[in-house]
Amino acid sequence: MKFYLPALLAATVTLTAAPDWPQFRGPDGDGHSPAKNLPLTWDATKNVTWKTELPGKGWSSPALHKGHLYLTTAVEAGADLSLRVLSHDATNGKELWNTEIIVSPPVKHHAKNSQASPTPIVDGDRIYVHFGHYGTACLDLAGKIIWKQTDLKYSPVHGNGGSPILVGNALIFSADGKDDPSIIALDKANGKVLWKVKRETTAKRLFSFSTPTLITVKGQPQLITPGSGVVCALDPKTGAELWRCRYGEGYSVIPKPVFGHGLLFLSSGYDKPILYAIRADGKGDVTDTHIAWKLEKGAPHTPSPLLIGEELYVVSDGGIASCLDAKTGTVHWSERVPGNYSASPLLADGKIYLQNETGTGVVLKPGKTFEKLAENNLGEKTLASYAVTDGALFIRSDKNLYRIGTK
Repeated sequence: MKFYLPALLAATVTLTAAPDWPQFRGPDGDGHSPAKNLPLTWDATKNVTWKTELPGKGWSSPALHKGHLYLTTAVEAGADLSLRVLSHDATNGKELWNTEIIVSPPVKHHAKNSQASPTPIVDGDRIYVHFGHYGTACLDLAGKIIWKQTDLKYSPVHGNGGSPILVGNALIFSADGKDDPSIIALDKANGKVLWKVKRETTAKRLFSFSTPTLITVKGQPQLITPGSGVVCALDPKTGAELWRCRYGEGYSVIPKPVFGHGLLFLSSGYDKPILYAIRADGKGDVTDTHIAWKLEKGAPHTPSPLLIGEELYVVSDGGIASCLDAKTGTVHWSERVPGNYSASPLLADGKIYLQNETGTGVVLKPGKTFEKLAENNLGEKTLASYAVTDGALFIRSDKNLYRIGTK
C-alpha cells in the first residue's frame, strides 16, 4: 500500500487542481471556464477576499497559472514609460515580482486604451508578454527575461490592443497600424521572426486591434485574423492565406472571434459594427458565398462574442445584451444591461458574467429567456476582462486587482 500511495496522491492532486486562466479569454480562448462555486454577489467589500493596489496603468487582463497571477502595466519613468510584468500570489494578492521589460517614450493612445493592454500568455514554465509596437518578450516563472523582440516597429493608432496567441512553436499577433498592416509569427523559443505577411485590404482606415483565433476545419488548422475591412484565414505554419471575407470599411476591429457549428462569429468594427456568421470551409474570397447570417443591431464594437451550445451571446458597447440562435441568427432576446462595456463576457459555473466600464458586474442565466441573476458594483473603472478559477473571480480595476470569492 505504501508503494502506491504517492502515485495515488499525485493523481488526486492532478484531478482536483483548480482550473487556470492562462491567456486572454481563458484556456481555449473562447470565454469558457470549468470553474465552480463562483460568487453570485459582491461589492467593494462583500465577498472581497483581497484587494491590492497596482503600480502604473494597464488594461491587460490577468492570466492565472498554478496559483500565480500575471499582468502587465506601464509606469511613468520621467519622460519615458517603463513597461513591466507583475506577478501576484493568487491566494493573498501579495506581489511576488515586478520585472521591467522595455523603457520607451510614450506614444499617444485612446482614452479607453492603455500602453499595456494585451494579456500575457502562460505556457508551461514560460510567460509571453506583448506591448504592441513597443515589443514582445518571454520570461520564466521567476520573472527573468529569456528573450526580447523590439525590432518590429510600426505606427500605431490609439495604442496597442490585441493579444497574441500560441500555435505550436509560434507566438502570433496582429500588427495593424496606420500603414502596412501585417500578421507576425515569432519563434516562441527565441523571439525570431518565423513569418510576416502583409494584410491585403482596401479599407481606408487600416488600424485594428483584434486577437487571432485558431480553429480546425476538416482537419486543417486555420488562423483567423480579423483586420480593417477583411477577416483572413491563414495557414498558421506559413502565413499563407486560405480564404478571406470582406466587410467594407469596418476598422478598429477589436473582438476575438469564436467558432462553432462550422461558423465563425465576429464583429466588423467601427463606424457601424455588424456581427457576422461566416462558414469557414471556403477558399479564396468567400464574401459572396459564405456569409450565413449577420446582425446589424446590437453588435459589439469591443466585447468578444460568447458561444454556449446553440446560442450566441453578445453585449454591445452601449449595454445591449442579446441571445441569438447561432445557426440562424434568430434573436431570442435583446435587453439592456447597465452601463457601457469593453470587457468580454465569461461563462463559468453555469452563469454568464459581464463587467461594465464603471465597475458593475452583471450575472445572467444562459437561456432563450432573459434572466438577470445579480448586479454587483465595485465602484471602480473596469475595462479589463475577468480571470477565474474555482471559487474566485479576479477583476482588474483602474488602480487595483481584486479577488472576489465565496471563501
